[in-house]
Amino acid sequence: MLKTLNTGSVFHVLGFLILLIGLIQFIPLVVSFIYMDGSSSGIILSIAVSILFGFVIIKSTKAQKELSIRDGFLVVGLGWLLMALFGSLPYFFSGSIATFTDSFFESMSGFTTTGATILTDIEIMPKALLFWRAFTHWIGGMGIIVLSLAILPILGIGGMQLFKAEAPGPTADKLTPRIKNTAKILWLVYVGITFVEVIFLMFGGMDLFDATCHSFATMATGGFSTKNASIKAFDSTYIDTIITFFMFLAGVNFALHYRFLIGKFNSYFKDFEFRAYLFIALGSTFVLTFSNYFAGVFSSVFESLRYGVFQAVSIGTTTGFGTADYETWTSLSQILIFLLMFIGGSAGSTGGGMKVIRLIVVIKHGIIELKKMLHPQAVIPLKLGKRIVPKEVTFSIIGFFLLYVSLFVFISIFMTIIGLDFLTAIGASASCIGNIGPGLGNVGPTDNFAFIPGIGKWVLSFTMLIGRLEIYTILVILTSGFWRHR
Repeated sequence: MLKTLNTGSVFHVLGFLILLIGLIQFIPLVVSFIYMDGSSSGIILSIAVSILFGFVIIKSTKAQKELSIRDGFLVVGLGWLLMALFGSLPYFFSGSIATFTDSFFESMSGFTTTGATILTDIEIMPKALLFWRAFTHWIGGMGIIVLSLAILPILGIGGMQLFKAEAPGPTADKLTPRIKNTAKILWLVYVGITFVEVIFLMFGGMDLFDATCHSFATMATGGFSTKNASIKAFDSTYIDTIITFFMFLAGVNFALHYRFLIGKFNSYFKDFEFRAYLFIALGSTFVLTFSNYFAGVFSSVFESLRYGVFQAVSIGTTTGFGTADYETWTSLSQILIFLLMFIGGSAGSTGGGMKVIRLIVVIKHGIIELKKMLHPQAVIPLKLGKRIVPKEVTFSIIGFFLLYVSLFVFISIFMTIIGLDFLTAIGASASCIGNIGPGLGNVGPTDNFAFIPGIGKWVLSFTMLIGRLEIYTILVILTSGFWRHR
């Protein structure tokens, strides 16, 4: 029997989220005052609108009941839409992005950590809005819902339902008995690693502004840069190395980072998914390095390794930073990069894509089915390391895999209908559903999404949201059964 939606509590929580979006915009406002970049009036108007809407919703609703799982899905789905909506206002009100469609696209791309941009000249943007772009990445990376669980007691109502609906990956790794403590732990790890990266990047010659913005984008696996040429603009082997290392960390399950920090130093290599993730990163680096070196794309093995490892980790973790135009690389390299767009990082990381663990389960299930053709009576459990994966989890992952591929095909077809060529259509679709940023064709690493028709930008914005919340959270809201009660 389905219960009715607890709309009062749902909108009460959403009111707090809108209020929070307004309050955190004071940070880019301070940046605007520091650099006197002329965007302050637009940001102030955005803050006022966000706080007003949030306050009105909070005062006109009341949280009375425990949130159900259905309520949690609705809070998360609507919450991310409202984040993108109110997060777009600084761009639009300041006049830095002319249309609301483009402002919403940029905002959704930021919060979903996609990194796809409509900006043709990033460096002429006001500093405060460049900071806001990176900050939306950072907030969206771990999830504003998880942040809210840590700092807003009101969201302690039904907290686990929100965490399950929002947390990236097949399962939400509950580190402590209390969900609020879990959220705090995840955010402390997240903030700590970000701070360390800022320090290392400043040692490499970045100023505080660039180091902070790129650290936000790195740890969120977002990819928004303050430079038109992305990381290539710094032309530094040291900076490439530091960002590569931290992108790799961001693609690892954050629960493993926590366990490492409390003294469980073997936690990484005991984890089956981490070993597979590391193998994919190293294998991809090897192929990209030697494929391009022997083809003469780079003049030395070291140069090929420098660009190969950066791009393997950047695309593999769905960060999307660039130090080279991979569309000039070998066909083998481009095929591999396209495949990496679908794999993504580990479950429980800030990375997008299908996640490594799901790919492993799908492959293992296929192998088991082949064995059963030879031995029909055999009972062969699916194992990850020493752990047996329950059948219901396997079926759920296979369902996710099929939905992911189906949506990719559907969005690609739609993109061709509105006028994109085949390569650009599949590149844009893979980029947005995997939350990657750069794609292929006219949305490649040296291009942007500005030329796409308005309807295409709205569809791709929705695609980013579906990808960020891992398909089920959004699609379940769109089913008739979600709204029906008996």
